[in-house]
Amino acid sequence: MIRIFVIGLMFFLASSATASGKYTYSKADSVMVVRLLSEAKTMAEGENMVLFFARKFIGKPYVAHTLEVNSEEQLVINLRQLDCTTFVETVLALAMTAGENKYSFKDYCDNLTKIRYNNGVIEDYSSRLHYFTAWITDNVEMGIVDEVKGSKALFSGLQTVDATYMTKHSDSYKMLAGNTAMIGKIALMEKELCGQKYRYIPNNNIRNTQELRNVIHDGDVIAIVTNKKGLEISHLGFAVWKRDGLHLLNASSLRHRVVEESSTLRNYLIGRKTALGVRVLRFKLCGNRS
Repeated sequence: MIRIFVIGLMFFLASSATASGKYTYSKADSVMVVRLLSEAKTMAEGENMVLFFARKFIGKPYVAHTLEVNSEEQLVINLRQLDCTTFVETVLALAMTAGENKYSFKDYCDNLTKIRYNNGVIEDYSSRLHYFTAWITDNVEMGIVDEVKGSKALFSGLQTVDATYMTKHSDSYKMLAGNTAMIGKIALMEKELCGQKYRYIPNNNIRNTQELRNVIHDGDVIAIVTNKKGLEISHLGFAVWKRDGLHLLNASSLRHRVVEESSTLRNYLIGRKTALGVRVLRFKLCGNRS
């Protein structure tokens, strides 16, 4: 399917949330994208590009369902309100664009589309990568991230994917409620995911050790594995190492904003009954500023 883009001044003259072809955005969003990309040119040598962008959003409000604003699927750009997934996608799209030495709003939208949609193409609601396991597979295949591996002693957890939540709770989703055809498409996607097995680092193995510091790097994506029925990943954020151990920079539904957690990731996970451990992704297309 051909992607439809509207370029030029329309991106900067939109005075409110406006649907233009395949995009939904506001003037504030387009201006912020261009400003942040411009600021990346001044990054210090050796500075981590992912964390550079992620920290620009600290304090931004946590808001769920910001992508569910259209009757037909469009690329929604909203940097003013974020949930854990849109926070990660927004930051990676910015880092990807700056890493390619591109600085326009259109360049950013192209990359956000690649990250958010199956094979980087918007077809309909089912083409969005709803389950993060599908997101991982697609973004690895697209060459955008790698899944971090390690010893079996460290990655001693083994998850068998149960991805059935969307079809079992279809009335909770605006684009699924009463839409038998779309529910069927989501069901096919769920069927492909269910039964897949992945290794992860269990909570008890997340310690302030040199081994873990060698395996997980600043700016890696942390995907929290869950035992909640019908889901496989419950939350996302970015890895931040401090003297006392590994911490999480995330859009927090509990704190209602983007925060860099003061407690270690180990303590964060142990306090959540459904959290089993983490899978780890490393962004490939840019590194530190040099």
